[in-house]
Amino acid sequence: MSTTHSPSQSASFLIEVFTEELPPKSLRRLGDAFSEGIYSSLKSAGLTTDSSNVTGFATPRRLAVFITDVLNQAPDYPVREKLLPTSIAFDTDGKATPPLLKKLGSLGYADIDLATLEKSGDGKNETLYLNVVAKGAALEQTAQIALEQTLNKLPIAKMMHYQVRQKNGVLADVQFARPAHRIIALHGNQILRVSSLGIDASNQTEGHRFLAPSTITISSADQYEIALEAKAKIIPGFNKRRAQIAAALLKAAGDDLVLMPDSLLDEVTALVEWPAVYECHFDQEFLEIPQECLILTMQTNQKYFALTDKQGKLRNRFLIVSNIETNNPNAIISGNERVVRPRLSDARFFFMQDQKRPLASRIADLEKVVYHNQLGNQLDRTKRVQGIATGIAKQLGVDQKLAHRAAEIAKTDLLTDMVGEFPELQGIMGNYYAKHDGENAEVAAACSEHYMPRFAGDALPQTQTGTILAIADKLETLVGIWGVGLAPTGDKDPYALRRHALGICRLLLEKNLSLSLPALIELARVQFPQKEVQEKAQAADIYTFIIDRLRAYLRDQAIAGKPFTSAEIDAVLSQSPAHIHDLIERLTALREFNALAQAPQLAAANKRISNILKKTTTAIPASCSQALLQIPAETALHKALEAATPVLNSAYEKRQFVELLKALVSLSAPIDQFFADVMVMDPNPDLRDNRLALLQQLHQKMNLVADLGKLA
Repeated sequence: MSTTHSPSQSASFLIEVFTEELPPKSLRRLGDAFSEGIYSSLKSAGLTTDSSNVTGFATPRRLAVFITDVLNQAPDYPVREKLLPTSIAFDTDGKATPPLLKKLGSLGYADIDLATLEKSGDGKNETLYLNVVAKGAALEQTAQIALEQTLNKLPIAKMMHYQVRQKNGVLADVQFARPAHRIIALHGNQILRVSSLGIDASNQTEGHRFLAPSTITISSADQYEIALEAKAKIIPGFNKRRAQIAAALLKAAGDDLVLMPDSLLDEVTALVEWPAVYECHFDQEFLEIPQECLILTMQTNQKYFALTDKQGKLRNRFLIVSNIETNNPNAIISGNERVVRPRLSDARFFFMQDQKRPLASRIADLEKVVYHNQLGNQLDRTKRVQGIATGIAKQLGVDQKLAHRAAEIAKTDLLTDMVGEFPELQGIMGNYYAKHDGENAEVAAACSEHYMPRFAGDALPQTQTGTILAIADKLETLVGIWGVGLAPTGDKDPYALRRHALGICRLLLEKNLSLSLPALIELARVQFPQKEVQEKAQAADIYTFIIDRLRAYLRDQAIAGKPFTSAEIDAVLSQSPAHIHDLIERLTALREFNALAQAPQLAAANKRISNILKKTTTAIPASCSQALLQIPAETALHKALEAATPVLNSAYEKRQFVELLKALVSLSAPIDQFFADVMVMDPNPDLRDNRLALLQQLHQKMNLVADLGKLA
C-alpha cells in the first residue's frame, strides 16, 4: 500500500532492517552509523525541518531509525548556475554548441528551453546562466537512495554472502552483515515503496524470538517503539536497554559491588532484546585461585558480571543477563552455573600447574619467543631492559640488584599456561608466581607494575623497583621500535609508542624523579647492538617526540580548576629541559608570577633581550666588565643584577621557584631605565660586546624557571 501525500506534508519517518543476529561487538557502531546515514541523507535533501529529532535503534536482530517532522516533498528551491561564456555557448548561427548541450545535460536540464537561459554581462564578458526553480526531492525516492547508500557504508568487518529468491523465482546474490528478512519504511502510517537486500518494505517486523515469536504490525512510525515494547517484548533503544541492564545489575548486587566494564556492558546489551538479570553461584573453593583469573574467565568466556565486597574481594556469586524473562529461572541459573564450573576448573588447573615451575627456570625459554624480527627474541629484550634498569637504579642510588632481578623475570610469565590462555593477565600472574617462588616483595610487585601506566589515567607503580622497571621497559620499546623505522605516523601507532612516551613522562614527573631525559634515551640506545637502530633512533628525535606527549599531558593539568595556558607551557618547554620532574612546580610559580603587576613588563623585556641576542652574529664575552660601563643606567642594572644573583641562585637550588620569580621584580625598574638610556649596539665594539654580555647574564637569570619572553 502506498499513498501519495500532498507536497510538504510532515510526519514521522521510520526505517527498520530486520536481520538474523548481528555481530554483538560492533552492534552499537552499526546502529549509530545506520541512523546517522539515513538522517544525513534526508537532511541534505531538504526533507527534515528545524524541529526534526532523530532516534536510533539497535537490537541483536534489527537496525532502525526514527525521525520526527519529515517532509514528504522538499520545498522547491532556486538554482542559478554559471554555464559558459555566450561566445562559446552559441555558434555564429545562434545555435547551441555541443559544450553547452553537454553542460546542460550534466546538470539534468538537457530539454530546457534555451530561450529561458539568462545572459549577464556585456560584449566579450557576456556569460550564460541557468536560472530556474528546481523541484524539491521526494521522500520515497530519497529514502530508497539513502537506505542503499547507508547499508553500503556501514562499518561491517566481514560480509556474509547469501541468496534470496525474487518475485520472478530467480535467486539473487546478496551481501550484508547477516541475512536480512524484513524492511519497514513508514512515513506516518503510509508505507513507502522502498526495497533493498532483495526485500520490499512493509509495515511488519518480528517480535522476541522466545517471548513473542510472531509477526508484529506497526500501524505508524510514531507507534514503533511503543509497539515493540508492549507487543514484541523488545526494547529497541540500545542506550535504554543498556541503562536498564546496569540498573538491574546494581539492584541485584545489593550490598556488593558489581564489576561491569563498558565493553562487557555494551556486548551484553547487544546480545539481548528483553534483558533479565539472575543471580548465580560457583563453588567456594574456587576463591583460592587469584581472583583476576576468575573475573576474566567469567567476563571473557561467559559474559558474566562478577561481584566483590566493598573491600574488592571476589564473592562466589555472580550475575547473568538473560534474554528470557521468567518467574521460574531455576533452569537458566543452574545451566549457567553448570557451564561456568569447567571454565573455573581450567583456571585452577592452569594456576596449579604453573606454580610447579619457578619463573626463574623459564628465563632461558624466552629465547624461543620472538619479540621483533629486527630486534631479536624476548631474552634479548630482557637483557636490554636489565641494562637500562640497572643504569637508572645507579643514577638514583638505589639497589641495582633488585632492578636487575626484576627485569630478568618480569617477562617469564608470558610462558605460563594461564597467560597463554588469558594474555590480559600478563604481569598480574607474574606477581603471584614470583611471590610463590619466594622472590623479593619489590621484585614480585615489579613483575606487574612495570606495565603501568597501561592507559591514560591509570595508576602508577607503588614500589621503587616497579617504577624503575616501568621506565626501562617503555624506553626499550620506544627506542627499539623507533630504531627499526616504525615511528608513529598520523593515526598509525601499532606499538603504542605515544602511550609509552606519555607513561615515561608521568613516571618522571609524578614520581618526582630527577633523571635527565636525554641521558635516559642515550642509556637505552647503547643497549642495542644493531647498527640500524643506532642510526635511526636519534636521541634528539625521540626527545622531541616525548616532549610533544608531555605538552599534551600538561594541557590537562590545572591549578584551582584553571588549566595551564599554551603560553605557560611553551615557556617551560621551549628551553628543552633535560629534567622534567619539577615542571608542575615551575608552571605553578609562573602562574603566580603572571599575577604580579611587573610581570608584563618583565616578559616584554625578556623577549626584547632574546631578540637582540638572537640577531647577534659575533661571539659574546662570558662576563660583563664593570670598567666598560659608562652610562649610569647600565651601571645601575649591573649592580641590581649582582645584588639579585645570590638570591636567585639560592632560590633555584632550593627549587623555590615562586620566590625566584618574585625576586626578579627588583630588576624591573633598572631594565626599563637601561633600554631608555642605553644604545646596546654601540659603534664601539668593546662597549657593544660588554652590553651584550650584561644582557646575556640578565637573560640567563631571568629564564632560570622558564622563558618569560613566551608570556609577552
